Amino acid sequence: MKKKLFITLGIFLVLVFTSAVAIAVSVINAPKHPSDYHIGITYEEALKADEKPMLAVFYVDWCGYCMRFMPKFKTLSSIYKNKYNFVMINAEAPEYAKLVEDVGIGGFPTVYMLDPKYDNRVLMPNGVYQDLPKFRVELDRYLRIRSLLDKATAEK
Repeated sequence: MKKKLFITLGIFLVLVFTSAVAIAVSVINAPKHPSDYHIGITYEEALKADEKPMLAVFYVDWCGYCMRFMPKFKTLSSIYKNKYNFVMINAEAPEYAKLVEDVGIGGFPTVYMLDPKYDNRVLMPNGVYQDLPKFRVELDRYLRIRSLLDKATAEK
């Protein structure tokens, strides 16, 4: 009886220890800042590729809300990679100071659909981009509108 108890306790301790190690490794390797996520392409590359609109997130590394948003942004990038160019823009980077001023960033994260082909930009409210199903509805809606613009332009 004692032998079964020791074996069971030993197996339990091994399972607890391996689980603790796995959790510790995932915490150590987890991104600590939004910039640790490498999603999409650069803003400059997206400007040149006007066959797709871009979904741009303006973030700063000290922003906890930005950090919580990045997994959603990563999920969207895998779903819409063939329909949108995904762009991460560090709002504190000097090379983007003019862009940040032009679009009027008031908080972080700020998410825009930018379309260089039609010189269009759509600000996504946080009530939409925080809710993945709502966000997807808006992304699909913009694609439908863009296809109508493409057809109207082709007919001219």
